[in-house]
Amino acid sequence: MTELFDTVLVANRGEIAVRVIRTLKRLGIRAVAVYAPDDADALHVHLADEAVALGDAGHAGATETYLDIDAVVGACRRSGAQAVHPGYGFLSENVDFARALEAADIAFIGPPSEAINLMGDKIRSKNHVGEHGVPVVPGIAEPGLSDAELIDAAASIGFPLLIKPSAGGGGKGMGAVESPEQLPEALASARRTAASAFGDDTLFLERLVTRPRHIEVQVLADAHGRTVHLAERECSLQRRHQKVIEEAPAPLLESLARGPQIRADLGAAAVRAAESVGYRGAGTVEFLVSDDAPDEFFFMEMNTRLQVEHPVTEEIVRVRDRRLDLVEQQIRIAAGQELDFAQDEVELSGHAVEARVYAEDPAAGFLPSSGFAFRVELPIGDGVRVDSALEGSGSVSPTFDPMIAKVIAHGADRSEALARLDAALADSVILGVATNLEYLRFLLADDDVVAGRLDTNLIERRGPFASRELTASERDFAVAALERLQRTAAGADGEEPAPAPWEAGDGWRLGEHRRRTVHLDVDGETFSVGVGSDGSGPHLDGGMHEVRLVDGDGGRAVVARDPGGGAWFAAGGRAAPVRLLGRREKLHRDLALLEREVAGGDPDVKAPMPGAVVSASVVTGDRVEPGQPLLSIEAMKMEHPLLAGIAGTVTVHVGVGDQVTKDQILASVAPDAAHDEPTTGEGA
Repeated sequence: MTELFDTVLVANRGEIAVRVIRTLKRLGIRAVAVYAPDDADALHVHLADEAVALGDAGHAGATETYLDIDAVVGACRRSGAQAVHPGYGFLSENVDFARALEAADIAFIGPPSEAINLMGDKIRSKNHVGEHGVPVVPGIAEPGLSDAELIDAAASIGFPLLIKPSAGGGGKGMGAVESPEQLPEALASARRTAASAFGDDTLFLERLVTRPRHIEVQVLADAHGRTVHLAERECSLQRRHQKVIEEAPAPLLESLARGPQIRADLGAAAVRAAESVGYRGAGTVEFLVSDDAPDEFFFMEMNTRLQVEHPVTEEIVRVRDRRLDLVEQQIRIAAGQELDFAQDEVELSGHAVEARVYAEDPAAGFLPSSGFAFRVELPIGDGVRVDSALEGSGSVSPTFDPMIAKVIAHGADRSEALARLDAALADSVILGVATNLEYLRFLLADDDVVAGRLDTNLIERRGPFASRELTASERDFAVAALERLQRTAAGADGEEPAPAPWEAGDGWRLGEHRRRTVHLDVDGETFSVGVGSDGSGPHLDGGMHEVRLVDGDGGRAVVARDPGGGAWFAAGGRAAPVRLLGRREKLHRDLALLEREVAGGDPDVKAPMPGAVVSASVVTGDRVEPGQPLLSIEAMKMEHPLLAGIAGTVTVHVGVGDQVTKDQILASVAPDAAHDEPTTGEGA
C-alpha cells in the first residue's frame, strides 16, 4: 500500500482547520498550521505540531494571509510539508493555488487543477455537465456579459430569476430578483460582493425554481478509476443562500415510496459529473429538486472540496459496519491509495442533523458579532458531535467568517436526531458575543421543519426574528445573581461579606418585609423586577465569577462576569448581556426614549459592527425619507445597508473606504422643521 505523507500543512483556520488537524494526528501525520495575526492564539494553532505566521504583524485580512498563494507555498517550504489540505473556502477551489503546488512538487489534497478550473466556474461547469447528460436549470451562462447584456437576456428568462456569481460559493453575491426594476441595482451589488469575496465579478442568471429543495450528493473518486457516491444531504434551510441546518438523508426522499430510486438517479448523475472531469478526492454535486416534482432535478454546481456539512454524511454512512472519515479518505486518495470499497458496500444508518453556530445577532438582522467569547461550553453526549473553533474561550475576529462551531446529532430516525440536536443547543453556552443558538432552536421547533416540509425560501417566509423575553423566573434569577456577584466582588477572599445592617439595601424592616423594585437591563431593554427580602428567591450556586440556578424549573441558567466587569445571562440557548440600572440611569433612558418617540425614530445612523464603508447613496445636505438607504458597510465578507430612521436633512460623517467601529455614528438626520405658521390676532 502506498505510504501516507509525513507532514501536511492545513491552509485554513477555524473549526475546519481543527477538524483536519485532529484527523492528521490520529493518522500519525505531522500537522502544520498557518495563521493570520488575528488568529495567533487560535485553537488550530495550539493543536498543530508547528505553526507558521502569515502576513505582517498586527491586523491583516484574508488577502494578505490565507489567500496569499506565495505566502502559503512559502510556509510549506519552511515547514517541509509534502502536502496541503485546503479545508473549504479561501484557496480550496483556487486553480492558481493548485497549479502553484503542482509546480512546487507539493501534493494538493484535492482534485486536479483542471477539474477545479472547469467546475470552479459556474458558467463553464453548467455548460460542461449539460453535455454529459446532467440536467441543468434554464438561464444564461456565458462569460464576460455586461450588466446591460444580462438585463437584455433577463426578459427571455422571465421573472423571478436568480443572480449568481460565476466564481466562489456560500451564497455570497447571490440574489433573487422579482421584477425588471430591481435588476440594475441587484446586479451592481452582486458584482461588488463577488469582486470582494472571490476577486471575480462575473455573473450569470438562472430561472428561479419555485418551492426548491437544495439536495447535494457526496462523491469520492480515486486515481484508479473508481468513483462512488455516499447518498445525499438536504440543505434546504438557508438564509440568503447560506445554509443554516443540514441533514442526511434527505427528508424528501425518505417520505417518498420512489425515494430510493430518486436517490440512485441523483447519485448516478453526480458520479457522471465527477467522472466527466477526471475528478479525484472528495467533492459535492449540488442539485435543485422541485418539491412539486421530485423526479425532476437540476445541476447547480460542483464544489471541488470538502463541504461544511460533511459530518452528517460521516454520521450516517457505513462501509462494512465502519464509519468513514472523509478527511482521511481525502488524504489517502491524494497519497495515491485506492478506495477500498465499492458502491454496493455503502449503507445508511439512522439520521443526522447539523446546525451551524455563528457569531451573529438574529434579532438585529443577523449582523455579525465579534469580540472575546469568554465562556464557551458546547455539549457532549450520546449521539452528539461538536466541531468547534473555540474551546473554553476564544476570540471571534471581525475579519473572517463568523462561524464558531457545528453541532451534529445522530439518531435512529429523524425525530430522535432533531430532539438530540435541540437538547444539545439548549445546553450550549457562549457568552461575550451574540450567537444564533436561540434562532437555531426556533427553527428546529418550526412545524414545517419538524414535518420535513422544507424548501430554500422557508426561512425568508418566516420574516424577522425576535429574541424571546426572559421569563419572570429568569429575570428574578438574573437580578439575584447580579446582586450576588456584586456582593462577592466586594469580598477580598471571594466569600460574600456580611454587610452592616444599615448598608444592606435589601428592604428589610420589622414586621412585613418591604418589596423593592430593581431595574434590569437585558441587552438594552429595561425590566422592572420586584424583589423581596424574605429569602424566597431562586436557589443559587456559584462564586465570584459566575452564579448558576439550582433546580430551576426553566432548566440550566447561568450569569457570568465577563473580563470587562460586565455580566452575561444564558439559558436554553438565549444569551444576552445583563446589568442592574441605577435610578438616575433609568431616568435618563426613559427621557431619551421619549425624545426618539417625538422625533419618530433615531436621528443617528450607527455602525452595527466594525467594518468598512463600501458605498454611499447620499451626500451631506440631501433630504431623506425613513427607510431610505444611506450607506453600506462590509464586514465578515457581507454587505450591510444602513437606512435613515427619520425624515429630514442628512449629514454624512464618513467616506467610502473608511474603516468604522461598532456604534460609531456614520450619519445624522436633522428632522424637518415644523411647517405650521404661528397664528396671531383675532381667532388665534
